[in-house]
Amino acid sequence: MKSIFTTSCKILLEGLFIPTFQKSSYLILISLVLSTNVLAQDAKPSHHFNGTITATNNGISLIPSFTLGRPAVFFDLSIGGERLSFDPMIRFGMDGKPWAFVFWGRYKVIKDKRFTLNVGLHPAFIFGDMKIMVNGKEESVMRASRFFAGEFMPTYKVSNRFSVGLYYLQGHGFNPVPPKNSNFIALNTIFSNLPLGKEIKLKMNPQLYFLRVDENTGTYVTSSFTVTKDNFPIAFQTLFNQKIKSDVPSDNFVWNLSLLYNFSNNYKRD
Repeated sequence: MKSIFTTSCKILLEGLFIPTFQKSSYLILISLVLSTNVLAQDAKPSHHFNGTITATNNGISLIPSFTLGRPAVFFDLSIGGERLSFDPMIRFGMDGKPWAFVFWGRYKVIKDKRFTLNVGLHPAFIFGDMKIMVNGKEESVMRASRFFAGEFMPTYKVSNRFSVGLYYLQGHGFNPVPPKNSNFIALNTIFSNLPLGKEIKLKMNPQLYFLRVDENTGTYVTSSFTVTKDNFPIAFQTLFNQKIKSDVPSDNFVWNLSLLYNFSNNYKRD
């Protein structure tokens, strides 16, 4: 099993340098094989298959200063055990055009009642339109930009309703055009299970974050607000992101309103 895991990692990293989009399906296949072998090593008896389907008026990235700028639908899934998981993030515009395919492999290094430490790696494909000349006429074609990134996320649970933590994301682009390198670090605070009524709960997630994209830097504040009902799969969420000071190309202020459908299937291995 160890040799399979090592070989898969090597192939995955080499696959990032495949020069054409036609070969990107090979990279996706390798990432799926890698995740399958990683999950097979989990000795924990508890497994899960969870997910969230989101419909929003404005697609906002994991780094909130980057947006699609139009309505979008997200499919965020998680498959795995108590420590290891494969967490694909598939995102489309409402017009059916792909926006981002992100294939996370995540591991809970430390997992106890108060403190958790999660790490993750992913290959990602970000899609966008590119203008080219065909027979003397300008036409628009879709281009996939390739990235590889890692995350580091320690969290401390102060109480049942309040947690604090850090989130660090470092990414590298394998494309002929920028961005080449990005660094994102956020101070997280999470207020959860705040009662709004008998069965209605509010979750707030304010963040102060610093972003570096190649030579450009910026500081921002963002917060999401999620309203849920006990034992009900539908939730509502809104997110606001405000630029404090930045020379990273982005909007000064962005927001969205989202409808979420959550599903969960936890089970025990025989």
